[in-house]
Amino acid sequence: MNDAATRKLVLSHLWVAFIAFAVACLQGEYQVLERSGFISALDSPSVYFASVSTHGVLMAFVLTTFFIMGFGYTIATSTLKQPIWNKPLAWVGFWLALVGVVLAAIPLLTGKASVLYTFYPPIVAHAAFYIGATLLVVGSWVWCVIMLVMFTQWKKANSGQPVPLAMFATVMNAMLWLWTSAGVAVEVLFQLIPFALGWIDTIDPGLARTLFAWTLHPIVYFWLIPAYTAFYVFVPKQAGGFLFSDEMARLAFIVLAVFALPIGFHHLYMDPEQAKGWKLLHAIGTFVVALPTLVTGFTVIASLEIAGRLRGGKGLFGWIGSLPWTNTMVLSVILSLLMLIFGGFGGIVNASYAMNAMVHNTAWVPGHFHLIFAGTTVIMYFAIAYYLWPMLVKKPLFSKQMALVQLWTWFIGMSILTTPWHVLGLLGQPRRISTVVYNNLLTLAWKPYEFMMIFGGLILLASAFLFVYILAKTQLNPTAEVCEAEIEYAEPIHAVASLPEWLNGISLWNKVIAVLMAISFGYPILQFFFMDSYGSSPWGF
Repeated sequence: MNDAATRKLVLSHLWVAFIAFAVACLQGEYQVLERSGFISALDSPSVYFASVSTHGVLMAFVLTTFFIMGFGYTIATSTLKQPIWNKPLAWVGFWLALVGVVLAAIPLLTGKASVLYTFYPPIVAHAAFYIGATLLVVGSWVWCVIMLVMFTQWKKANSGQPVPLAMFATVMNAMLWLWTSAGVAVEVLFQLIPFALGWIDTIDPGLARTLFAWTLHPIVYFWLIPAYTAFYVFVPKQAGGFLFSDEMARLAFIVLAVFALPIGFHHLYMDPEQAKGWKLLHAIGTFVVALPTLVTGFTVIASLEIAGRLRGGKGLFGWIGSLPWTNTMVLSVILSLLMLIFGGFGGIVNASYAMNAMVHNTAWVPGHFHLIFAGTTVIMYFAIAYYLWPMLVKKPLFSKQMALVQLWTWFIGMSILTTPWHVLGLLGQPRRISTVVYNNLLTLAWKPYEFMMIFGGLILLASAFLFVYILAKTQLNPTAEVCEAEIEYAEPIHAVASLPEWLNGISLWNKVIAVLMAISFGYPILQFFFMDSYGSSPWGF
């Protein structure tokens, strides 16, 4: 990372991501306070839903997209040993995405886009929100193109050589994002923007929800793949060991990308527009996509065990204590995997039709979602930032001890926040409402859990601002010595001399995805153009 122009590009992306993250955390604490009803002065449904919508967009779209783009540029330049292809175009993508964020933020903050981050019709936002979201996605497509071009150029120049694992994972994620963002892009361009501008009078909400289901679940893996990348390529080296299997890691990324896409109808279990057979097909795919997570868990834990034993760990579990728990990357992966175990259990519940019927519209769902996203995924974003920041700003991390405190407080706060959510879901508390004060015996049982959530949120808020503070102090420290460290990637136990093309390229898997998507979404989408929609045609024409 000696190229100053590249470092500036990466830092610009990461700062947008983390500023959005800090603002979203502040809004999140307001939401648990307002919802609880403990402070009556905060009661305002209009402000609440504007806040929830902004919080969701900042976390799910802004934090993730800008972080993934910045991380991708870092991976591409450091693993392929070549400059970013068409750096001016990369800046165009950045500014397109940033302008989109600002444009969408205006109606969000003024209460004219209180449609949550899923923005399901027939609730409609101001057109500026949809146009801004489109620009953000288009900016991310620029990043995808650059990643694919750099990948292709490297393969041509290094025929027969294994693509570095980190770059392989990044390109699989770019391919995944191009596919999964197509669903919401079609919905926004052909339904929501024309509807918001008054060009059409009606749209079909069933088609809109189906198109968003195309995007809604695979986007989770778009967020998660950078965390898994760090699991495989950073953690073993930082722990003092080796990657258990390069080939198994590649297979996990392939299965994630391929099988994460043709699913999504478990979000529509309670919706009538899709038949039960299609829901069953998508349910099976949902359980299949759990396999790469199990493979990842096994491979990462095996890599940690190798490191622990190389560091002198003895006995069945003695290697755990021998791990460098004061290394931010190692600590993060341990905490991340713990949250993944419990969050993954919740995901299995959500994907199971009968159990989903019980928890579908309850507080259980945001509990599960926050545990996977804000827990498992975001804590690894922290770890990646702590690892890369000294190389990006050429200064040592301001305080390793403060970074460790920040990681522990995030884990503790997330555990305190999400556990009550799961319990409240089982107690019947609905989600997507601005208050839970119903003044009856049932809601009295909710009160202790609401208080716990407020406490957990305060810990998370403090942790979030501590994270941003550490990064800012590192970058702005005028007296810090120059840091000349370089990124170190984990080596597998057995060196990889050659790989079959199906483990080293994306062409085959792109074709497989096309077939699976045609099977899973072809008829479910086409049916809207032939069924009686009672006056609401698919595109509103």
